Amino acid sequence: MFHCTLCYLESEKGEYLMLHRVKKKNDVNHDKWIGVGGKFEEDESPEECLLREVREETGLTLTRWRFRGIVTFVAEGHETEYIYLYTADQWTGEMIECNEGDLEWIPKGKVCDLPIWEGDKIFFRLIENPDSPFFSLKMAYRGDELVQAALDGKELPV
Repeated sequence: MFHCTLCYLESEKGEYLMLHRVKKKNDVNHDKWIGVGGKFEEDESPEECLLREVREETGLTLTRWRFRGIVTFVAEGHETEYIYLYTADQWTGEMIECNEGDLEWIPKGKVCDLPIWEGDKIFFRLIENPDSPFFSLKMAYRGDELVQAALDGKELPV
């Protein structure tokens, strides 16, 4: 198992910065649209990982972010991931090209129309509400099929 961060940058126009994962080989997220982030390096805190990964993948330096929840991602044939999920609405810098995929600003209402993990729709509903409390979400997959979801320890229908 490993720990990683995932961040959705939110524009003033009501968009999320999405990463279309098309450039890495042997990628569990290949051809999916996700936020930016990545694995913790040794001795990093979640916030240090968040800031480093966003800067490496986008060129942007976050100046305001919010820790929204922890996602346990279980996929057959892959290590379990503990994902520290953030949103951010302020940053500085100029966007760069990402070596893991293509970055694109997508209107929030269109994100769920993209090829995303089915369970991501659950946390998008949660992060859309700025008053939504911190959450723990577990999602288990068999291939691309969501076979289990639990929010704060309570099973959800899948």
